[in-house]
Amino acid sequence: MFKDMKILVCGMARSGIAAARLLREMGAAVTLQDMRAEAPADVAGFEVYLGRNPDDIVQDFDLIIISPGISIYEAFVQKAEALGIPVWGETELAYRLCPCPMVAITGTNGKTTVTTLVGEIMRLKNPGTVIAGNIGTPLTALVNTLNKQNLVVAEISSFQLETIEAFKPAIATVLNMTEDHLDRHKTMENYIAMKSRIFENQGQNDVTVLNLDNVITCGMRPPGRVVYFSAKEEPQCGVFLRGGDIISNMGENETTILNISQTKVIPENALAATALSLLAGATPQMIATVLKSFAGVPHRLEHIASIGGVNYYNDSKATNTDAAITALNSFREPVVLIGGGFDKQADFTPWVELFPAKVSYLILIGQTGGQIAKACEEIGFTAHQKAATLEEAVNIAKNLAKPGQNVVFSPACASFDMFKNFEERGELFTQYVKASQ
Repeated sequence: MFKDMKILVCGMARSGIAAARLLREMGAAVTLQDMRAEAPADVAGFEVYLGRNPDDIVQDFDLIIISPGISIYEAFVQKAEALGIPVWGETELAYRLCPCPMVAITGTNGKTTVTTLVGEIMRLKNPGTVIAGNIGTPLTALVNTLNKQNLVVAEISSFQLETIEAFKPAIATVLNMTEDHLDRHKTMENYIAMKSRIFENQGQNDVTVLNLDNVITCGMRPPGRVVYFSAKEEPQCGVFLRGGDIISNMGENETTILNISQTKVIPENALAATALSLLAGATPQMIATVLKSFAGVPHRLEHIASIGGVNYYNDSKATNTDAAITALNSFREPVVLIGGGFDKQADFTPWVELFPAKVSYLILIGQTGGQIAKACEEIGFTAHQKAATLEEAVNIAKNLAKPGQNVVFSPACASFDMFKNFEERGELFTQYVKASQ
């Protein structure tokens, strides 16, 4: 398909390098571009264009692949599109080469947990199920290993959805939508439009699972079949809670999966994973088995240590206020909270308003520290201070926390002001905590 094409791949992170390797294997002439001054060792053999945007060279290519971190509003992207040169993301490229069905999962929060859950459930049904996408393994690193008997369960971000054209998963979901990524998408309307692209190419035989309890997702109108999940209502076709039981009524008869008290998974994620897995062919027994045993995902309210009677939790994946609110509401007693990070132009007010009841002391780091401190002062919450580094924040928390308390690192912000990603941030938090033992 891509033999002898001249293709520019922008971004030398995991997805960019995976895409470049795949295209080279298919006979394309690939050039890799990145803003860094030096190429990493694992791009040996590729033509490279380093240290600047590719504004001056886009006209020399038949196709441009951009990483999720590159905005579609960049000048070189706009120039390419004006010239009629296709601009895809790695997700679009992988979809066009994927030989098997796909379950695609997006939303503001819960994507990684639901993707992992559905992947583990479906592996009981189909051992050839693979988990990929924004969750870690780029889709382009896998497509050459797949056949029609496989199933892909993919976490898809709004950044990846910016650059789709033909992308059409057989089963899709938008788990929820709250304010996030407005530094990139500019307005909430744009953000909603990007998330909605996950189902825009679907046909009548495809299915979208939507959250009936979220004011935005319940109003979405996909072109194919719609199945709802709800913790508050009983949709005519969907999965819901009744007296604590997870119940499906997607078939001819209602089916009880398990009681929500039998799993550590929060209801919204358990309901979504149940609906998606049933649609993909899993049995209620398979779903119950995984929900009962599921221990969670790294960096999402991950218990990492108990030191001197104090429990430490790594919630680095809480990159927006809604996720951080969920974390705070998971604890009955006030916590010592570490928060702050990269500024995504979020409104911190709903999160901060929980502090008087939920936070005994707040330690702030990063670019948004001053903004969050100001929001605290406006409501009269004064138990806070700033730390220059995450390591300093951990040391302050250790000195403040008393036996029986919890120290929670739940930033409510992205990581890019101080770290490569939320994974590195969470790993360093874990490292600093364990070093203090």
